[in-house]
Amino acid sequence: MRGVGTSRAAISVVNALPLGIGSAIGVEWPARATVHTREGPPRTTILPRAARTPLVRATIRRAMEKFGGRSPCAIRLLVSSTIPSARGLKSSSAVSSSVALAAARAFGQDPSPEEVAGLAAEVGRATGVSATGAFDDALAGLLPGGVVTDNRSDRLLSKFCLEPGLGVAVWFPERRHPPSPDLLARFRRERGLARTAADAVLDGDWTRAMEVNSSLVERVMGYRYGPLHAAVERAGAVASGVSGLGPAFAAVAPTERLPAILRRLPSTGRRRSLRVFTASSRGGNAR
Repeated sequence: MRGVGTSRAAISVVNALPLGIGSAIGVEWPARATVHTREGPPRTTILPRAARTPLVRATIRRAMEKFGGRSPCAIRLLVSSTIPSARGLKSSSAVSSSVALAAARAFGQDPSPEEVAGLAAEVGRATGVSATGAFDDALAGLLPGGVVTDNRSDRLLSKFCLEPGLGVAVWFPERRHPPSPDLLARFRRERGLARTAADAVLDGDWTRAMEVNSSLVERVMGYRYGPLHAAVERAGAVASGVSGLGPAFAAVAPTERLPAILRRLPSTGRRRSLRVFTASSRGGNAR
């Protein structure tokens, strides 16, 4: 049997560390996984070698338990992703979700996005990759538009649509952020500002939420992105902010403005324009 799963990178609207309420928007930067099963002694082969991480191993093991029943079989897992890790673009959630989805389909199952994201969040917490499990990030890579979630209960609170024709310009330097469990206490001290951001996105004002959240994350992490916000706004961005724990910076804008915005971003590090994940692009998750 063979199963294929695709999930995507995402950008933050609200960071879930302070309150457990998170929000994210999926973008078209995919992570893909293919699972082949065959009869034989239980054995798991993961390719390429770089994909043999604790997160991937734990995800395929948990997915086999959940979707594969008790039938012993040999597993061959192929993982493909160019989303940079530990930059704030949800690479761990995207990889874990794609692996879980591929495994489910290899066993003839068709889980909901919420079920796949829940498994990814469970594994993220168990392996120490994420303090909250990042249910919002995982779900944003599987559902079009934006999502708002309660990561304390792995529950979808609401979804929101973006205006047609919007894209995202992202910039990320080479440095990586620390693991989120190491930063939890510092973020929990920012509950007031986090509540403002959460209330804004729950009221439908995701651009305001993104702005407030970025102020919070920049303060905690020590980023100095004020000039970047001003530059991309002048170039036509409708919203901008730190994604995740950074250092990635994302600007949302009409697609025709993205080239001008990319020119305003620092030349050090990497710059990339991306499409927002929409309902018309969901074909990547077809069997």
